[in-house]
Formats: sequence, structure tokens, C-alpha cells
Amino acid sequence: MPPYRIKLTSYPVITNEPDENMIIAASINSDGTLNLDRAVAAGGRGAHGIADGPDALFSQGAIKASAKGKVLATVNAGSNTVSLFSIDSKTPTNINQIGDVVSSEGEFPMSLAFNTDGSRLCVLNGGAVNGVICYTVDKKTGLTALPNSLRPLRLNQTTPATGPAGTASHIIFSEDGKQLIASVKGVPPTPGFLAVWDVKDDGSLSPDFKKIAPAKDGLLPFSMTVIPGKNAILATDAGLGFDIFDLKDNNKSSAIAIDGQIATCWSSFSKKTGNFYLTDIGTATVTEVHVDDNLKGSIVQQQYPQIPGSATIDNDIATVNGQDFLYVLAPNATAVDVLLLDAPGSAKKISTLDISGPTKAAGITINPNNLQGMTTFTP
Repeated sequence: MPPYRIKLTSYPVITNEPDENMIIAASINSDGTLNLDRAVAAGGRGAHGIADGPDALFSQGAIKASAKGKVLATVNAGSNTVSLFSIDSKTPTNINQIGDVVSSEGEFPMSLAFNTDGSRLCVLNGGAVNGVICYTVDKKTGLTALPNSLRPLRLNQTTPATGPAGTASHIIFSEDGKQLIASVKGVPPTPGFLAVWDVKDDGSLSPDFKKIAPAKDGLLPFSMTVIPGKNAILATDAGLGFDIFDLKDNNKSSAIAIDGQIATCWSSFSKKTGNFYLTDIGTATVTEVHVDDNLKGSIVQQQYPQIPGSATIDNDIATVNGQDFLYVLAPNATAVDVLLLDAPGSAKKISTLDISGPTKAAGITINPNNLQGMTTFTP
């Protein structure tokens, strides 16, 4: 039977162009492969941090979908704004802006996080005015800033941000939703840290953050992925490989090297295999990692090589007909790689979606250095 489209959507990228930011939406077929469907104006402008090459925002989570909330949000780093969209469950590539774009209340917004039910959204700003702010999500009126949720990081930064070292990276909620966490890369030899705010029942944040340093040898914490059931986080570390943060007892945290890595910066978790998948922009490879019940991390399979020089960055995982698939943005190839995660230690690349051809034909500007983001939606 040939593949057929199902009610899943991957939003591979934001174009993040300085003239106009666009969302590129693709449907997921029954076999996990992708079809480009449409491009939608994001409601603002993109920006590129002060550095060369891809990974313009130095971040993970520039665009995020909430399955329970049936909403999608994106940053507009050049406009210092955030946009919210509804997702049509019957045709998930049909997204429509809700309300007006809102100020990020800072500069160079770079990462977003929904809470579990999609009723709140928090944003990480990484420019000269940096920190976090949270909003309520209303499906009719859009985003409204939550009182007592605007909190500074007090980083010595510029707008656009100068990096990658010394920049903010990613924002997530803890598994129980009681903490909001932002990662900050270090400036060698000074290590970075996680900034952790307590989240109150009304969505407001504690006045200041708790600063958690990585374990010995940890340096540049980047993306963060929750380790299920452990009150702990796996953070990629561009200076080493990856860090494990035990949020209950930081003495149990660890830093693990990936031999030959150049800049391991993005990560996702597969429920199917129980493992984490990390991408390295420098080596264009995917590394599979397992974390056991004692929070000991180990490398299951170090290298699933992708197109050489393709600069693999943002990734996300979707479950399709009981199978997990990893979607990896490869900006230097202007493509999305699709890997089947059939079992632990056996990821297999099954297809590559070309972005440049169809978007060029549609008159949409694509610059590989600006492409960013990856999120999937499961109704």
C-alpha cells in the first residue's frame, strides 16, 4: 500500500528572514515521510545573531506546537515579538493567527515553551534585554502577559545576541510544571548554567532564579530534554557532549563526553526506544544516548551520519502508526532528514525532504544561515 497522509503535521522550520519570517508547514505521511504543504507569514521579522553560519538564534525551541492546546507559537527575533496560531486538527497544516502578535518584553526572542495543557506559553529573550516572560493562551484573543512573570537573566549581551558562547539557549517546563528552566552557555573557561524559577499556581514566577551549574567538565549547556520520571534533564553541551542535571541533588549530576564531537546542541526523546537523540552541527551526525534509572548516561550509537557538511541542528520526534520518527533540520542542505527509530541502536535514515526547490518556486526566500526550528504536532 502506498503511503497516505494522516492527521499529523511537522512544522519543519521558520525561515527567520530579516524581511519577513515565514512558517514552512509539512504534512507527515503514514510511513513518516514528509510533504511540503504551505508557507504562512509568522507576523514579524527574523534575525541572525552575531556569528557566521547556520543556527541563527543559538537556540532550540524557536517554534513550538502544543498537542493538547492545538496551538502553535513562534518567535520573531527581529521584531522582538511572539505569534500564536490555531491548529486545525482535521487539517493540521491549516494554521491561522490568533489575535495580534505580542511583544516579547525583551530583545532577540529565541525559544518558547508551552505548559502541559497548552494554556500558558513562556518565552526566552537572549539579546541585550534578556530574560523570560509568560503569557496566558486564549484561543480567541491570543496571548496576554501574565503578571509577575517577567524575570531578567542579567546576561551581558547584545542585540542581536553575540554567540554562540555566552548566549541563552532553550526554555522548558519541568515535567511536573512547577519549574521554568532556561539554559545559558558558558564563555570558556567559565561554565554555563541552568536558571530555574518556581512556577506558582497562578503562573507567576519566583522573584529570582536558582542557578545550577553543570557537573565538572560541563561547559556549554544548550538544549534541554526532560528525563521522564526522574526530575532530571539531559542537556546537550557543545563543549563536551551532554550533561545530566539532577534537579533534586546536583551532586548526582554528570557530564559525558562524545568522542570526536564538535558542537552537540539539539536533542529529543523517543518513547518508543526510551533513548535520546542528539545532533551535532559540526559533524552532521546524530548520536543516540541512553540514561538509566540511576541517571547514568551512556552512548548507544555515536554516529548516524547525515549529509556531510549539512550542519544538522534542530530536531523533533513524532509517533506515526506506532513508530517513532526523528526529523532533523539540515540547513546547509536546505533539507529535513527523516530517521526511523525502530528500536534502540538502530536508527535508519529513510528520506530527505528538500526545502529549497519548492519554496523557491513559490517565491519564498530561503537562506540556509537563517533557517531555524523544528516541532511536530500530534492531534
